[in-house]
Amino acid sequence: MRYVIALIVAIAFAVAAVLFISAPLASAVVQRWLFQDPDAAARTHVFIFLACTVAGFLLGWFAGWRIGGKRARG
Repeated sequence: MRYVIALIVAIAFAVAAVLFISAPLASAVVQRWLFQDPDAAARTHVFIFLACTVAGFLLGWFAGWRIGGKRARG
């Protein structure tokens, strides 16, 4: 049951990160930098977007793991 709770919380954190952090942060960073190549801007945007999303997923996984562990102990 601990894995299920961790996965559900991780997905919720990842969705929240995508909606509220990843897209605005990636867009803000790309707008501030100067790029010679549009592909470089796109790659930077995607990298920052994915890094924030993965960070949100991992943070949610660890939070869910702790919540599941507390639930299992009683």
